[in-house]
Amino acid sequence: MRLILLGPPGAGKGTQAQRLVATHGLVQLSTGDMLRAAVNAGTPVGLRAKELMARGELVPDDVVVAIVSDRIDEPDAHKGFILDGFPRTVPQAHALDRMLREKGLKLDAVIELKVDEGILLKRIERRIAETKARGEALRADDDPQVLHRRLLAYRDQTAPLATYYQLQSVLRSVDGMAPIPDVSNAIDRVLKARSGERAPAEKASPQAEKPGKTSVPTPARQSATGKAAASRPAGAKTPAVAAAKARAKTKAPKAPAKTPKTKAKAKPKTKPKAKTKAPKSARRASAARKPPSRKSNRPRRLTKRH
Repeated sequence: MRLILLGPPGAGKGTQAQRLVATHGLVQLSTGDMLRAAVNAGTPVGLRAKELMARGELVPDDVVVAIVSDRIDEPDAHKGFILDGFPRTVPQAHALDRMLREKGLKLDAVIELKVDEGILLKRIERRIAETKARGEALRADDDPQVLHRRLLAYRDQTAPLATYYQLQSVLRSVDGMAPIPDVSNAIDRVLKARSGERAPAEKASPQAEKPGKTSVPTPARQSATGKAAASRPAGAKTPAVAAAKARAKTKAPKAPAKTPKTKAKAKPKTKPKAKTKAPKSARRASAARKPPSRKSNRPRRLTKRH
């Protein structure tokens, strides 16, 4: 479990981080503690940070990210960790995301403790008064003016991280003004809900997402199919295709074919036969067979032309 606790100074991040360490066995990674440990160990990154701090310069983001990366690789951080005081800016958050991706890791949740700054200032004033009444020494941060400057710096530099992680859908907000046990219970509910959201994605099996009865052939089946296809002559049907066609013929009876209506052919118009003249011999014979007319009974007077 990899977590980030967000919230202004005095919101109770340290208290909740200690409880999560004891409950879930996580490691609390504080930027200041990691810097001091790297300097004392004399690591290359620690020596570079030591030189920068000796000159009074701020430690750049790439050095801080390198120190966090080395700390995450240690065995006690494999179960999970809580980042305390880092990242403080959006560029640091980008650098942290790149580093986690290179390791194949990602954040499980970013928990924001939402508080009222006016109430925080009143708490500090009340705590100062109670400490003085007991005759005890004040802490360095028990100063309303110091707290006010720290709140302004948080509002300008760190508060935009809430929007950044909200766009990544990992931000969860908790009421930090509630009593400490109630805040702890709210954080536990957030973590339980996050683990429930991840479980379906991790337990989803490929068999649950079968789109149909189609199956992808394995390499062995593909090679056997290829050999069978090579041994068949060209144009031959595979047994599977033949069986499928046979089932289709038995299951789906053929519908009677509709005979197209043919138009009755119109009889071609025949031209009347042209009258042909009979030969002269036939005309003479028919004339001979005709009975003589009345005029023909009269004796013809033969005249001779001179």
